[in-house]
Amino acid sequence: MSAASVELRDIHVSFGTLEVLRGVDLSVGKGETTCVIGPSGSGKSTLLRVVNRLQEPDSGDILLDGESVVATDADQLRRRVGMVFQHFNLFPHRTVLDNITLPLRSVKGLDKAEAQQIARDRLAEVGLADKAPYRPAALSGGQQQRVAIARALAMDPEVMLFDEATSALDPELVKGVLELMAGLAERGLTLLVVTHEMGFARQVADHVAFMDRGRIVELGEPAQVFEAPESPRLKRFLSQVL
Repeated sequence: MSAASVELRDIHVSFGTLEVLRGVDLSVGKGETTCVIGPSGSGKSTLLRVVNRLQEPDSGDILLDGESVVATDADQLRRRVGMVFQHFNLFPHRTVLDNITLPLRSVKGLDKAEAQQIARDRLAEVGLADKAPYRPAALSGGQQQRVAIARALAMDPEVMLFDEATSALDPELVKGVLELMAGLAERGLTLLVVTHEMGFARQVADHVAFMDRGRIVELGEPAQVFEAPESPRLKRFLSQVL
């Protein structure tokens, strides 16, 4: 897997009069995993959407491997930055195989045979090789989320974004998806993960960023953030979730 570094510089996003991101700076090194934690409404999901420009910033800069991508073609950027959402966003009327091959053919221009081979390889990677002919409704939530991960991986991204990828899953399905994400981190893919799974952030992340009210309030290694928080806001948040 190839990987790229990601840097956000002074990112501002407003919806009308509501400031959602207020001067966010964040760097994720090549092959590193950064988890973003914080209360609901703190701007975490918007931050992720800015990275692959599903949400355009009002101001600031986005860099991949040190090069600005705010003015480049957004579709080209999304070939390099994969994203997995809370709700799987699979096409219900298409098979699992089709869900993965469609972007390979439409975005990358691959022929059917090559796209299907890549799709089958990625499905095998996430443990779902036998599910290719099924439609999403025949799969559990955890299996659907693994299909969504396989679809993102099929594009050979240099960065993967995960937006609360386990929050819509039943508790017994969460572990398998988190283990798959941890495996990607171990293999050296750059991950930026918004999560409420504090155990995952503590064990897998190289760095943890705490967001509140549109800003990154505290950033550090997991041991620092969880065991020796400095800001009162982070202390209060951890007292509520741990």
